[in-house]
Amino acid sequence: MIHYKNEFLTVFQSSLYQTTSAIIQTDDVIIMTDPNWLPHEIQAIREYVDQELGDKQLYIIYTHSDFDHIIGSGAFPEAKVIATEELENHEQKKEIVQKIQQFDQRYYIKRDYEPYYPSVDHAITSDGEKLNLGKLTLTFYKAPGHTHDGLFTVIEPLGILLTGDYLSNVEFPFICSSYIDYKKTMKKAESILEHHSILIHVPGHGTVTDDRAEMTRRLEESLYYINHLLQDEEEVEAFCRERYSFFEGMKSIHFENLEIAKREAERDE
Repeated sequence: MIHYKNEFLTVFQSSLYQTTSAIIQTDDVIIMTDPNWLPHEIQAIREYVDQELGDKQLYIIYTHSDFDHIIGSGAFPEAKVIATEELENHEQKKEIVQKIQQFDQRYYIKRDYEPYYPSVDHAITSDGEKLNLGKLTLTFYKAPGHTHDGLFTVIEPLGILLTGDYLSNVEFPFICSSYIDYKKTMKKAESILEHHSILIHVPGHGTVTDDRAEMTRRLEESLYYINHLLQDEEEVEAFCRERYSFFEGMKSIHFENLEIAKREAERDE
């Protein structure tokens, strides 16, 4: 379903985990993120793109390689793909596609396309790298921590910030790759909000916001979680229970975060 819409941005939100797919369109280009989840949801995105595409080039930014974010890849074979070099060179591509297949098997889901791991056309290799697409300028920042291949994108002059699975209003930080990297990525997010004129934030899960105070709040909450995770476990858990209404469904990830953070802290001692 369409969750947010203005003259240049349309955001679809899945029924599963409030996962978003953003579509940015101008007179000469359409840019999409992470088409997902269920077949009828991806079909709705496909139909919307077909209505608007015309002779424009379609680009897809994959914010990271988690299977739920690449699950719609096969429905857009004509798209040129933008992602980090780490996503392009991922060593577990087959395993990620297998997770899609396992998900569909578990829930008896049939798709009218074959999911596949994206082939990257524009691999991002460094922070601050830019790509001009028509009238738009895309500035990229690597964002490891949740996964090792994450990507932030700033789209100017529209002032859109795409963060993938960071700065969500429905999820505390999920540290699936590196606690230390996650802390660095949060500092990077802080710098982006300080040095770019961000008007709209689109997270990978949760709600779009055009409220600057809300963007700051999301950053502060993520920083609080990350910075206090190893200092006061009970206080952080209480914070999560109060702040995130789906914490009971996510609490196992919180405990996994603790284990990852403790291992890295011990390794650095």
